[in-house]
Amino acid sequence: MKYTILLILMVSQMFASVIKAPILSVDNEKEQATISVDHIDIGVSGFVVHHITPEHSSILNNATVVDFNKEKKIATIKMTPFNALRNNALPYGKWKPQVGDTVELAFGYSRALLIAPNEEVYHQISKGVRIQWVHPDLFATVLSFSGHPTPLRSDFTSFANAGSVGLLFIYLDKKVYTVDIKSFKILNITDAPLAVKKKQTPFYTRVEKIDANWWGAGSSEMDAYEPHYYELLIEANKKNKAFYEIVKSHKELHDLADEFEIGK
Repeated sequence: MKYTILLILMVSQMFASVIKAPILSVDNEKEQATISVDHIDIGVSGFVVHHITPEHSSILNNATVVDFNKEKKIATIKMTPFNALRNNALPYGKWKPQVGDTVELAFGYSRALLIAPNEEVYHQISKGVRIQWVHPDLFATVLSFSGHPTPLRSDFTSFANAGSVGLLFIYLDKKVYTVDIKSFKILNITDAPLAVKKKQTPFYTRVEKIDANWWGAGSSEMDAYEPHYYELLIEANKKNKAFYEIVKSHKELHDLADEFEIGK
């Protein structure tokens, strides 16, 4: 148990600070840019920042690492529209990312949400990791307002934007998946052989009931804890070989293994 928590602790400390690097090249048509960085994991997200003056700056785009050349230490960034702070009543600039603008990655990685099947697992993991935990009660409350007793990936993104949360930890079948909450890319998989006697859906929370919409995605109650989160992770990690081997090894998940793009 101590060994497991130590591994998770090391992971959380790796993502404790924001990584800043100037743009080396940019292709606005492909919505990609490159930066120089000693090490970065694919899937780490952040922003492209344009400095108007030394004292003033503006976020231009969301940014996600899609490739990293270890030899050249060059990361390729995929840029998407930034609308987390959108306000139609306020003016906005029409700048496009350019060489010299700054990419800030791992923003919000000091704050995390933990999805666990019960209170015991939640406390065992959360107490061993030095990170600012955002309690799942807050996420459950947001889901209730949205009418989603089954959380969608968009619910996690909205929650991340509203609460400046950067990391998501999900406990599934004796493993903890460390995930960038916006890109939903798996950054690390840690063994955590904890005893799970009972499972709460959609996750451990003290909120007794999450209200549901009449219809639409996310409006149905979850039948089981694991399958839904496996599906969310697979959708964003279809080329992750380590995750593929884990899913493939579970007899009850064989159908989900077919969704990967390994070897295709």
